[in-house]
Amino acid sequence: MNQVQGKMPLFEYADYEQENVAIPYRRVLVTGATGLLGRAVYEEFQNNAWDSLGCGYTRARPRFLKCNLLDEEALRSIIQQFQPHVIVHCAAERRPDVVERHTEAAFNLNVHTSATLAKEAAGIFLIYISTDYVFDGRNPPYGENDAPNPLNLYGKSKLEGEREVLRHNPGAVILRVPILYGEVERVDESAVTVLWNRVQEGAESCTIDHCQQRFPTYCKDVARVCRQMAERRTQEPTLQGIFHYSGKEQMTKYEMSCAIADAFNLPSSHLIPLTEQPAGAGAQRPQNAQLECSRLEVQGLSVEPTPFKTAIRDVLWPFLQDKRCRQTAFH
Repeated sequence: MNQVQGKMPLFEYADYEQENVAIPYRRVLVTGATGLLGRAVYEEFQNNAWDSLGCGYTRARPRFLKCNLLDEEALRSIIQQFQPHVIVHCAAERRPDVVERHTEAAFNLNVHTSATLAKEAAGIFLIYISTDYVFDGRNPPYGENDAPNPLNLYGKSKLEGEREVLRHNPGAVILRVPILYGEVERVDESAVTVLWNRVQEGAESCTIDHCQQRFPTYCKDVARVCRQMAERRTQEPTLQGIFHYSGKEQMTKYEMSCAIADAFNLPSSHLIPLTEQPAGAGAQRPQNAQLECSRLEVQGLSVEPTPFKTAIRDVLWPFLQDKRCRQTAFH
């Protein structure tokens, strides 16, 4: 969900039609519901008997409520009219290079909106989605109590958002996650699925980062964690604070690309590992910001990560150009 460009109108609540309302006393509001993670979170709650309201902007209609989260009155109106029991705040400018170029607008969304939401959500269970980029990547793995030290403005904006949320809503949960992938509308919607273009090119050699260690994490798994937290909170009001969730497979982008190629029985010989960061490569990224996730496991709230090859096949299958591969990709 990208709201950093310009002023947007107030939402029109009357245009929203609730779907499949099964248990009216379980209402969840999902911000950024048009985005990569937000769609998965919305569907997870919707499919598990929650009265779900998702809001977005550029891709909102007809499925989601069109709303400008930068407008405090609009945000207040949504909360007062819908009266959610849970809010999952997925909306953010999550592209580090964009944050570097449009810093003020990105901080307005990532920090100011989060603070406003936390204030308006007093008494409501709020889950704020954050990032492993709050760490500098020099001494992994990182537990929830380790001191953050973000290297780029994106990480700084999310860390400030965390602090604002906990300042205004001490009972909130901060859920830090690493690089995400999931069902996409376009392959460039995720830094993982965008690798598909390079894998399918085949004929021309291309270099891919083989420096930064990442832990690709499936959006559907994160969504399940969010739902489990929401349902646990009804039994344990003390559930709050910072949690980490991550996939377990450590891969560079080069290794992800090779795994994608292998998942579809496609060649990978044209993929060249780049072992040094080129000059002017954009926002600085942490070398290895691996998250230590035992707090979730102790609480019984962890979800076994879906294997990368299994999930990436489901995600990229619709974008397969050579349909003949359908006969061999799963064998």
